[in-house]
Amino acid sequence: MKTFLKITLLLLVSLNMQAQDAKKAKKLLDDVAAKAKTYTNIVIDFNYSLKNTKEKINQESKGNVAINGNKYVLNFMGVTKIYDGKKTYTIVPEDEEITISNGKDNDKEITPDKMLTFFQSGYTYSWGILQNIKGRKIQYVVLKPTNTKDDVKEVQIGIDTATNHIYSMIETDKKGTVTTLIVNSFKTNQPLSKNHFTFTESKYPDYYINRID
Repeated sequence: MKTFLKITLLLLVSLNMQAQDAKKAKKLLDDVAAKAKTYTNIVIDFNYSLKNTKEKINQESKGNVAINGNKYVLNFMGVTKIYDGKKTYTIVPEDEEITISNGKDNDKEITPDKMLTFFQSGYTYSWGILQNIKGRKIQYVVLKPTNTKDDVKEVQIGIDTATNHIYSMIETDKKGTVTTLIVNSFKTNQPLSKNHFTFTESKYPDYYINRID
């Protein structure tokens, strides 16, 4: 009987610690999202990698994104994507082609404007490891989708504890593909022009424009 009581007590203590860790992790993420909303704009330079050992996939690239509310300009892998709050403009210089669509590509897609808030719902949370990276304390929070049909297995978000800014995101899917985004610079309230998030068609006189939706 004593052994049973000890095991029960240990289980209760463990569950309580897990619950406390989950609350602590969720609060940290909420603080990150709340702080991001206080900025007029955010400009991020990042490194990106996608790897899958089994399928021998290893891709690396760099990019940058400017975010203002739900508007953004993303430059990534030779493509520029602009969302002005109403339409998405995908500009591909290599093909001299522009695709214009109403709204966003996919409500479930983690678009740049959602990058700092997507984690606020649809996940369970746990407290991850604390790393010292070049003198910066990076606290990781581990997210797992509540929808069991989701292709994502888990997402680890690294947060700079001194600034409450996201340092990295590591997403692992159920097929073993690991997508990593590491922030090289995180600048706020930059002097962007009022037309920064506006698509100007006259700049692309020789481009084929594909209008959909």
